[in-house]
Amino acid sequence: MCIRDRYQRRVHGESFQLIQTNLNMVKVLVIYYSTYGHIHKMAEAVAEGARKGGAEVDIKRVPETLTDEILGKMGALDAKKAQESVPVATADDLVNYDAIIFGTPTRFGLMAAQMKAFIDSLGQLWMKGALIGKVAGVFTSTGSPHGGQETTIISSFIPLFHLGFVIVGLPYSFQAQTDATSVHGCSPYGASTIAGGKGDLQPHQIDLDGARFQGEHIAKIAAKPVSYTHLRAHETGRNLVCRLLLEKKKISNLF
Repeated sequence: MCIRDRYQRRVHGESFQLIQTNLNMVKVLVIYYSTYGHIHKMAEAVAEGARKGGAEVDIKRVPETLTDEILGKMGALDAKKAQESVPVATADDLVNYDAIIFGTPTRFGLMAAQMKAFIDSLGQLWMKGALIGKVAGVFTSTGSPHGGQETTIISSFIPLFHLGFVIVGLPYSFQAQTDATSVHGCSPYGASTIAGGKGDLQPHQIDLDGARFQGEHIAKIAAKPVSYTHLRAHETGRNLVCRLLLEKKKISNLF
């Protein structure tokens, strides 16, 4: 159960007793697609950072849409086998988390088709507003420094905004992203890495550090208390209860 659900049960329960139990432990999902393993490695770093930020973290991958025959021709079968222990995500999984961090390689400056197919499957959650208010971020991998490092992340924000996510990037408090002495990824939009034209490069230390920073930063943002504005977004009956309790200052200690 995510932090928002725990909070709602306490507010909307029959006794209206607000018990501050484990409210600081948020749940973060790192969900990714990786063809050759670069994003997988970045996902592990993001998860490491989120755990450092005090979150309970799961890593899952989106379903593959290519056949083994095609992956074999692409030289990607070994990478697929290396990720077989990572659970495959379903759309319904997303409702169980306070924050979801998406990782995808670039495809002509946009997210990979596998990630797009997964996001396109979230229509029922969109209709229910089930993802509204959850925190999200994006990280990526490209073949070259100018192969979609920023456009892949920025364009990925668009469907996430439609789904109601609150987007968090990689702030300049991660100062290593301004380093100009080596070739590496990362921008204020999110962590990134450069795989090389043949996929022969591995994430730079700055890339991994940026991924850890992003994971920790998002976990801490997701742990912030639920706001009055967010409470008003729920159905009318529950809204009224929350608003009256707030006005009477009966839950001031929660904040």
